[in-house]
Amino acid sequence: MQEFYSVEDVAELLGLHVKTVRGYVRDGKLKAVRIGKQYRIARAEVEAFTGGGGAADSVGPSRAEVSAVVQVDGVGRAEGDRLVTAVLAAAGAWSSGESRPLWVQAVRDEARSGLRFVVLGPPRRVGDVLGLIDDLTGEVQ
Repeated sequence: MQEFYSVEDVAELLGLHVKTVRGYVRDGKLKAVRIGKQYRIARAEVEAFTGGGGAADSVGPSRAEVSAVVQVDGVGRAEGDRLVTAVLAAAGAWSSGESRPLWVQAVRDEARSGLRFVVLGPPRRVGDVLGLIDDLTGEVQ
């Protein structure tokens, strides 16, 4: 029997806001079934979304895709705005002309005075974004 999650369950599993998960569903980035007024998301879809296995694309050559969630704590509003601007600008530049786009979303985490970045795309490009976030948030030597 297949296990299904609510949008709220997926948000809690991934450490994201419910509105962010709903946005993924609306944008088609996370497959869901609408039952009445609520979405239900299969466990296999959550695993595929997070890179944990599950549904494989049987049409055409296999292509690797990576997803990552990065939590950056202790970031003030101004510093966070600069970090988001830099990461989104770089991601946009790296995605330009690519057949498989890089997708980055930043979510403010007021409770932790921080940011959460969700990154999806080709492994090399996701690695570039993770490296940039590390460079911009790393300790000064």
